[in-house]
Amino acid sequence: MKAMLLDAPGAPLRFAEAERPEPGPSQVRVKVAACGVCRTDLHVVDGDLENPKRPIIPGHEIVGRVDKVGAGVTRFSRGDRVGVPWLGHTCGVCPYCREGHENLCDAPGFTGYQIDGGYAEYAVADADYCFPIPDGLGDVEAAPLLCAGLIGYRALSMAEPCATLGVYGFGAAAHIVAQVARHKGMKVYAFTRPGDQTAQDFARELGAVWAGGSDERPPEPLDAAIIFAPVGPLVPLALEAVRKGGTVVLGGIYMSEIPAMPYRLLWEERVVRSVANLTRKDAEDFLALAPQVPVRTHTTAMPLSEANEALARLRSGDLTGALVLVP
Repeated sequence: MKAMLLDAPGAPLRFAEAERPEPGPSQVRVKVAACGVCRTDLHVVDGDLENPKRPIIPGHEIVGRVDKVGAGVTRFSRGDRVGVPWLGHTCGVCPYCREGHENLCDAPGFTGYQIDGGYAEYAVADADYCFPIPDGLGDVEAAPLLCAGLIGYRALSMAEPCATLGVYGFGAAAHIVAQVARHKGMKVYAFTRPGDQTAQDFARELGAVWAGGSDERPPEPLDAAIIFAPVGPLVPLALEAVRKGGTVVLGGIYMSEIPAMPYRLLWEERVVRSVANLTRKDAEDFLALAPQVPVRTHTTAMPLSEANEALARLRSGDLTGALVLVP
């Protein structure tokens, strides 16, 4: 099969012929139809997330059809359309798994990081960590739901209850979260790179009541803010924007250094909390909710062989919505 391989962090991906994987017990093989390009992929490729499997096939927003099932699989059959997310395996026995917090598992496996992912024509995944994709969205349009949507949904749940929501970094996750937040009756305030009129216009098109630069103050105090951009200096800015008792949720898996800040920003019972990975229940709940909103993703499809160009576009911020690779 054709695949894009990362041999070492910081190196460009290598377009190569790779051996088509065979599903083991409890696994399915998926013929990949589309794989979203996520900022976490960028963190893996750039070396921000240490010690990936080498070589690794990145990609964890996978949509495709089950091509082959391993021994013991009863949940899916050949031909079923499924999605494969970031969380690819958990141990099931550590205290976090036993307490229902499998996103904090002590011995997890992550798709496109420790487990070969979807920048390829085929991918193998644990059937218990795959999910049926709802009807109404094409393969390309559905791919961003598998991480941008799921992590955004988990971040939004941590921000609730909330009437006024700020979103910092209006990319793939934010453009989905904005739709879900509006569906829930929230007012959305979008913060972009200063001067990024295109992103601000895009946010308004999706129902944001206000859009401006991250260096600006919203016209009213926010109940909560979610930071998707991996930019540490946004944390004190978001704390300035939320009301007493407000919450700032850090929605990324990596963030640059958070600068020193005066205690007054955190005082008055403001809360800063991070999102770590996702649970299978997050996927079940969000994928059931998405058609009700209905979530409509804005995507740009690119050939699998152009994965390096796609990552460069994501790195530079030269996109609206989400990029998706198509084998």
